[in-house]
Amino acid sequence: MDSMQNSKQYDLEPRTFEFAKSIRAFVRRLNKSVSNLEDGKQLIRSSGSIGANYIEANEALGKKDFSMRIKICLKEAKESRYWLRLLDTQHGSELQKEQAKLVKEADELLKIFSAILQKTR
Repeated sequence: MDSMQNSKQYDLEPRTFEFAKSIRAFVRRLNKSVSNLEDGKQLIRSSGSIGANYIEANEALGKKDFSMRIKICLKEAKESRYWLRLLDTQHGSELQKEQAKLVKEADELLKIFSAILQKTR
């Protein structure tokens, strides 16, 4: 990897970690409906997978392995956004504002991983 990609890895590792931690804190505050419990579990898994796969990408054995891990990061970011949007936060609540903020972060991660993937082609 060139020096530009190396500097980005140090930004994205903590960023994806903080995203996963924020998701966990958010899910803990949701009402405990059956759908929120199930969707929250899926969200927790997908949000944690973004950072875990990014770490794996940085340890990739080659360009093909790196690209595959970044594709998984992209997929998991899309999935996280999906589960986030499904959660019931009750209209007008503080949770709804937090949900919108997390959806925005998922969108930004999507754009970042898309750009990284484009540059590796």
